[in-house]
Amino acid sequence: MAVPTVPRLGPQIGTRLMRRFSSCPRAYSYADTLPNLKIGAHTRVLFQGFTGRQATANVKESLEWGTKIVGGVKPGVEGEHLGLPIFPSVKVAQEKAKPDASAIYVPGNQTADAIEEAIEAEIPLVVAVAEHVPIHDILRIHSMLQTQSKTRLVGANCPGIISAIGKCRIGFQPLPCFAPGHVGIVAKSGTLSYETVASTTRAGLGQSLCISMGGDVLAGTNFVDALKVFEHDDDTQGIIIVGEIGGAAEMDAAEWIKDYRRRTTDPKPIMALIGGLEAPTGRVMGHAGAWTAPGEPDAQTKYRALEQAGVVMVNHPEKFGHGMRTLLARSLSKSGTSNTLFGNGLQKRGYHATRRTTLASIVGYQQKRSLYLKEAQALEILKLKSVPVAEGDIGSNGLICISIDRSALSPCIVASSDPESDPRLLRRIPFSYGQATVENHPMMADLADQLKIPSSSRDQLGSIVQALWEIFKEKEAFVLECQIGVSADGTFAAHGARFGFDDAAYRSSGRQEEIHRLRNTSEEVPEEVEAEKYGIVYVKLQGQGSIGTLVNGAGLAMNTVDALTFHGGHCANFLDTGGKATSETVKASFQIICSDPRVKAIFVNIFGGLTRCDMIAEGIILAFRDLHMQVPVVVRLRGTNEELGQQMIAESGLPLHAFDSFEDAAKKVISLAGPQ
Repeated sequence: MAVPTVPRLGPQIGTRLMRRFSSCPRAYSYADTLPNLKIGAHTRVLFQGFTGRQATANVKESLEWGTKIVGGVKPGVEGEHLGLPIFPSVKVAQEKAKPDASAIYVPGNQTADAIEEAIEAEIPLVVAVAEHVPIHDILRIHSMLQTQSKTRLVGANCPGIISAIGKCRIGFQPLPCFAPGHVGIVAKSGTLSYETVASTTRAGLGQSLCISMGGDVLAGTNFVDALKVFEHDDDTQGIIIVGEIGGAAEMDAAEWIKDYRRRTTDPKPIMALIGGLEAPTGRVMGHAGAWTAPGEPDAQTKYRALEQAGVVMVNHPEKFGHGMRTLLARSLSKSGTSNTLFGNGLQKRGYHATRRTTLASIVGYQQKRSLYLKEAQALEILKLKSVPVAEGDIGSNGLICISIDRSALSPCIVASSDPESDPRLLRRIPFSYGQATVENHPMMADLADQLKIPSSSRDQLGSIVQALWEIFKEKEAFVLECQIGVSADGTFAAHGARFGFDDAAYRSSGRQEEIHRLRNTSEEVPEEVEAEKYGIVYVKLQGQGSIGTLVNGAGLAMNTVDALTFHGGHCANFLDTGGKATSETVKASFQIICSDPRVKAIFVNIFGGLTRCDMIAEGIILAFRDLHMQVPVVVRLRGTNEELGQQMIAESGLPLHAFDSFEDAAKKVISLAGPQ
């Protein structure tokens, strides 16, 4: 029996929206809000968090660029800021200024409330840029969005949306990279999207509309949403997709593209890149959403699906510009496109060779977020819910997991009678976040059939699933999984449990402290723990990697490892300094990288968006001198003030090698690292 599409909202939803939306008819559709993404010169933009430091700087830049900003909100306050009105609430702003969109510039722990207020005021487009928004806050928001047809969400944890043609910027994109043109771009990664934009600008193509999915688990707008907009946008002649590990949005895009090419006489050319082809199985790679949940496809599978849909793939974003120029020229001459168009520009087929699926690759046994409990700790939590548990292996009827369905934007149950089988055979059952109980839900019969559980034990199965669901909500988990089987005394019991909990709920909102106190950093990789102190994400890669990497932005960091591997390099680590590299984070990054004796050369790959390349170059030079570095360093700087930054590196007198071309820089660092 199908799960209802209209969720039953729980008490945590908020009294205002419970009254407003809990009885909405099924005729309402979130898909009706897609036209709200077509921003331009006409778009009237409101700011929530208007008087904050970041919002103030952003408003000044956006106004100068040409964005039509009508004011902002500061709760309970009326007045003026930057010559624009301050409204005491979004409702008042909606009545007086009639905004078409709202840019939310508040911290992660306040973001959900700000989105909720905008939904209640029926603002057509809401753009949430904050990261570290608790997953369960966003699950709650999506349960609201799915019951209405007025408000569209972009984000959270995204650079935003920008119309280069209409000079409308809702987000924090680096404006010098953009130029009016005819390429539509949709991306998960911020830094990779900036590289993509810069590449199309250098190629003289420019951009029409750029939409960011963002790096969170639950995106308000996805690839297919953007593709539907681009299809009917006369300004968009070519389309670029920037994907990465985590979720199945790229697979959905591939299916949509297949259908689009079947039903369209002259389809627009589409190119793509997938970040994380070399990411270790089960690791969270910087972005909150850059991890693979049970049953989700890996990067190689996404690559294959897009390629088979007729998408032209590249291994680095700097190749998009030249590639799209060629495709558009062929399209204009009515010639077909080909995936062999670019020769060495394409990703290696070896990247996506079939790999044997194991339990670890399905359920993420090696996965690390800030808190992933040991089996014994997870079993103790189950005991507190009166779930029978078995120590050790008792045989298994299968795997049960409660996780997040990124396509349905809701929790889901994942079940498999054979965890070692192809992950495509796993059963995924999404259900409403407002669901109070699941043990008596009709879906339980499907689960029992999937796991081949006899009728006499089905009540016990329901109790285990209900306990998992209660833990999931009460403790703000992002994935709970265990195996189930029959113990020696005939009891239906859980074993092999692994529980993961949302770090944002603790870090940004101070919730779930008792769970996060269970973390034992002494059992983790010391360099990874040290990196956390500086806001750096560091992942030590296995093998004989001799190249240390230092990159700003998780997507760009993943792609850097992928592309260096493509050129024959062997990377020792993944390192994301965050979107804004500073001299302090650069220095700390060098220290951490150099603590690995395998490293023979360091590759610094920085795209200067909001942070200028000359500032980054100065930080690199100071850190290099302070640390008395002995390891050669290759620096690739692109973006704002790139020529000045490259000049500073070249004239420093230090063993630093400056490049703007990725391929040239990659060849240099591989030669410096020497043979493996």
